[in-house]
Amino acid sequence: NKQVKERRRLARHPARAIPELVATGPGQVYTWDITKLPGPVKGKYFDAYVMIDIYSRYIVGVKVHPAESAVLAAEMMRETFSIHGTPQVVHGDRGTSMTSKTIAALLSDLEVTKSHSRPRVSNDNPYSESWFKTLKFAPVFPERFGNLGDARRFMNTFVEGYNHSHRHTGIGLNTPADVYYGLAAGKAAERTATLATARARNPERFSTNLDPKILATPDAAWINKPPATIQAELAA
Repeated sequence: NKQVKERRRLARHPARAIPELVATGPGQVYTWDITKLPGPVKGKYFDAYVMIDIYSRYIVGVKVHPAESAVLAAEMMRETFSIHGTPQVVHGDRGTSMTSKTIAALLSDLEVTKSHSRPRVSNDNPYSESWFKTLKFAPVFPERFGNLGDARRFMNTFVEGYNHSHRHTGIGLNTPADVYYGLAAGKAAERTATLATARARNPERFSTNLDPKILATPDAAWINKPPATIQAELAA
């Protein structure tokens, strides 16, 4: 009976709810993931634990360890929260550490909502996935790391540069640090004033009478924005 088989299939593989998360400011929603860094020889890897504030794209936590461990992940979270504050939501995929009892207990104790991607749906954790691509496709990313210390130094330096120097198109060409620390609006006003002064002094250098467009910081950052919200925004 096809209906019976279908019910059995659904019982074994129940549909997972689509995670729908929104941050309207820094410190509300963090995503995290773990990626492999190539070690000194083939088959040897180090594990980089990275936590991101989705509104600003600011890397709030980064650690590199010889292996993946829920205990080490929990230590990274505690340190991150002690520095940047405790978020409302922490989102991750369904990896072993992400779904561990250790992480679940920590977030429960801190009254943080725990969110997960659906199985095998990478788009449910887009901020972490995108950042890992930025990392590994960077010209400075090495073919291999000589040792754990090299990997740690590289990651710390890369994250520092990304947070404070990388101008991200998703946040109005601001740096993650400027958005995270609330400096973006002031710097946008400074750029507007600078452009106005330049136009007044040398109008012939500008091809139109319109001021150059300065990208705005988005009002919200989403994971899986609901279709109804998208339609409402288009209609507005």
